[in-house]
Amino acid sequence: MKGCHPISVAMLPFLSSGSQIGIAMTALYGLLGITSLLVQRLAAPTGSLRNQVNAWWRIFPVVTIALLLYPLGPWLLAGLICLLAVRELAPYADDPSSHFRRNAALAVGAATTLHLLVPAVLPVALPTLIVAQFLFFRARAVKPSLVYLLLWLTIAAAWSIVRFIDIPAGPAASLAWLFYLFIVTALNDIGQFIGGKLFGSHRIAPTISPNKTWQGLAGGVAVSQLLTLVLGSYLQLGSPARMAAYALLLSVGGFAGDLMFSAAKRYLGIKDFSQLIPGHGGILDRIDSLVVTAPLLYILVITMEGTTS
Repeated sequence: MKGCHPISVAMLPFLSSGSQIGIAMTALYGLLGITSLLVQRLAAPTGSLRNQVNAWWRIFPVVTIALLLYPLGPWLLAGLICLLAVRELAPYADDPSSHFRRNAALAVGAATTLHLLVPAVLPVALPTLIVAQFLFFRARAVKPSLVYLLLWLTIAAAWSIVRFIDIPAGPAASLAWLFYLFIVTALNDIGQFIGGKLFGSHRIAPTISPNKTWQGLAGGVAVSQLLTLVLGSYLQLGSPARMAAYALLLSVGGFAGDLMFSAAKRYLGIKDFSQLIPGHGGILDRIDSLVVTAPLLYILVITMEGTTS
């Protein structure tokens, strides 16, 4: 059965001869290094921009290892995301942390079991559960219902990452799409941050997140389009028109996920979920965009393959 064995590919495609993804990853580290040198010279020693850039030196290696260890790596990354998310959510569950951790472990275990044994169930079950939890939160407006909603969103993002392993096009395409997902989500966030810092003056939702501006959103869209034009062509992901549409959808989707988690933090009365990554907050502060972009891109890829196969 497809998807039953997360280590079903014997070789490591990331290390295959002439790996385009390996070359692209090397170029990305070079770009990050140049950016770090520029920020080191121009930004204040304790400025937010320097903290943001330095934090990516902690994040990108984790993504690199996940891709390097494909197909096991995405599973490990998904598990790490869920583990850290549960740790960050537990203090806000208004319940003994042991109870929430137990329930979260059962939820993650159930999702993993269903993915391995009955993969057709989760695409229906997770969206239904998320919508039901959201309606319950709207009706009750209590912290535990919001905490569980964030948990289901995290599980959906982690599951979407794992699902890329099983796309029909094979390991090379799966790696390419995963690489694109992580990089476009990260650089979209960076583009929004820089665009908002330099040009932001028109706020989108001042009561939820005063720092979110139309100029920041435009910056994220511009960076995503440029990145997609380069990567889409280099990795042969799709036609320029199709990839431009993907970039727009992912950029807006990532912004929506960021705004959604900002609203959750405002409701909980916190600035960051934790201080796991200096300058970036916790894991939930980093995957706020991914909870939308991961399932969205997976749906787009599957739809594309369904129309071109």
